[in-house]
Amino acid sequence: MARIAGIDLPENKRIDIGLTYIFGIGRSNVIKVIKDAQIPPDKRVKDLTEEEINKLQKSIEQFKTEGDLKQEIEQNIKRLEETGSYRGLRHRKGLPTRGQRTRSNARTKRGKRKTIGTIRKEVVASTGGSPAGKTGSPAGKTKGGKSG
Repeated sequence: MARIAGIDLPENKRIDIGLTYIFGIGRSNVIKVIKDAQIPPDKRVKDLTEEEINKLQKSIEQFKTEGDLKQEIEQNIKRLEETGSYRGLRHRKGLPTRGQRTRSNARTKRGKRKTIGTIRKEVVASTGGSPAGKTGSPAGKTKGGKSG
């Protein structure tokens, strides 16, 4: 079993896919790592020798991965929140930070829909209040929308 950067790579995967299990190593970085280590990308993880694993570890050390990368990302978000920037406020509220619309989408960020209904007449009568949107006084009701 190959263990690189504290992660056990899956045995039956090709090396170019298996390396993407390391946080911070994506498909574009895998190409650089494999080229640097001079290992064929179609080789399986279980077929790697100790020497090849050591080459991979050395070539991955040039990238920030796993805990260091997660810590840096966390610090960046914390800095944005402390400075009071727009992105920091969006992070704090748990909303999209890159300008996506939230009126109709963003369900994963905003959560399950909560339907807000109207107040029934019987409930309003028993509480003694006025129904939503109805004031009861004709003072604000002019035809053109202007009072005067």
